[in-house]
Amino acid sequence: MAAQRRAGLRELLAVVADQEDRRLPPLARELLQLLADHLRALQERTAELDRRLVGMARDGGACERLAAVPGIGPVIATGLVATIGDAKSFTSGRHLAAWLGLVPRQHSSGGKERLLGISERGDGYLRRQLVHGARALVAVSRGREGGLWAWVNALLGRRPYDVVVAAVANKLARIAWALLSRGEDYRAAA
Repeated sequence: MAAQRRAGLRELLAVVADQEDRRLPPLARELLQLLADHLRALQERTAELDRRLVGMARDGGACERLAAVPGIGPVIATGLVATIGDAKSFTSGRHLAAWLGLVPRQHSSGGKERLLGISERGDGYLRRQLVHGARALVAVSRGREGGLWAWVNALLGRRPYDVVVAAVANKLARIAWALLSRGEDYRAAA
């Protein structure tokens, strides 16, 4: 039985690279060497694209302003700028958050309003990226002080973790809209 994941892959690549190891038949070694070379080429290409993405996020424009927000990195910043385009096409941050599917679904009847989980409508890629950024932000928020951190910690005190993550993702979308529509730099609340 072979090991799995990264450790198993490293072990297999070491066996393939070692010409003295006789556990592999020659044809299998040749085929696996081709796959290993292809994997290395893909890793190099991915690293180059990552460097270019980070460079684009440091262009001094909208991406750099967005990347200054806690929970938004170069991937989310470039994704937001590329997908949204002109943020003024949304009348408010709430409309952007709704477009991304980061607002609660509603089921109301007979004058009773029931809020459900997030609607998950709109751009799934950006929504997932904002949720990942929010999850990272919430994970490191305990013990930190300041405007955003205090808000997150107060929510954690009274709501379940995943609800807080969804609320923070919504807030990140609203902050992104404000920065993009006004052309301002991010200023952390005191």
